[in-house]
Amino acid sequence: MTAILSNLQATRGAVQAAALAAGRAADSVMLLAVSKTFPAEAVRAAYAAGQTAFGENYVQEAVQKIAELRDLPLEWHFIGPIQSNKTREIAGHFAWVHGVDRLKIAERLAAQRPPHLPLLNICLQVNISGEETKSGIMPEELMALAQQVAALPNLRLRGLMAIPAPQDDPAEQRKPFARMRTLFDELNAQGLRLDTLSMGMSHDFPAAIAEGATIVRIGTAIFGSRSFPQP
Repeated sequence: MTAILSNLQATRGAVQAAALAAGRAADSVMLLAVSKTFPAEAVRAAYAAGQTAFGENYVQEAVQKIAELRDLPLEWHFIGPIQSNKTREIAGHFAWVHGVDRLKIAERLAAQRPPHLPLLNICLQVNISGEETKSGIMPEELMALAQQVAALPNLRLRGLMAIPAPQDDPAEQRKPFARMRTLFDELNAQGLRLDTLSMGMSHDFPAAIAEGATIVRIGTAIFGSRSFPQP
C-alpha cells in the first residue's frame, strides 16, 4: 500500500505541474482516483494519503465497496455507462454521475434520488471522437439534452465528460479536448452555468488540463495495472 502513497504524491505533483504550465492555479484541477476493480483496502490506503474522491463504474462492486467504507468521509463518482436497471442504486449511492447521455437515464436518476440526499451532480458524456463503440451523445445533439437535464428536479447539471479516442501525440490529444471546451463555452453562453469539464486520464491528462479540464480521472497511475473487470 506504500506504493499507492508514492503514486498519489507523484500524480498530484504532475497534475499541479500541468495546471501551472497551462497558466492555471495549481489547485484548479480535481484529482478523481478511479478505484474500479481495486479492493476497499486500496481505497483506504489512498484515503490515508489524503485522497477523498473516488470513481467507480461497476455498480454491484461499487455499492459493496461503499458499504465497506461507510466509516470514511468519501465522495463517490459513477463514471461508466449506465443501464436503466442500475439507476436506482446509482441515484442512492453516488454524489456525481459522469456518464449521462440519454434523457431517459437522467429522468430515472432524478425520480430515484432519495429526498434526504443533496442534488445529484451530473456530467453529460459526449462522444467527442465519434466512435461507434463509445458511449456518449453526439455534439450536435448536446444542447437539447443539456437543456432538458438542467430542468429536471433533484439533479444539478455541472458539466461535460468525454473519453476521446487514444492518441500518442500530445498535440493530437489536445484537439478533442479543445472541442469539448468549445461545447462547454457554447452551453454556458446559453445560460446553463456549467463549471465542470471531466476529461483526461492517466495517459492524456496534461493535454486535457491544457484545454481546461477541471476533473481528471486517474486510476492506473495511482493503483497500478487493473485485474480483469468483475462482471
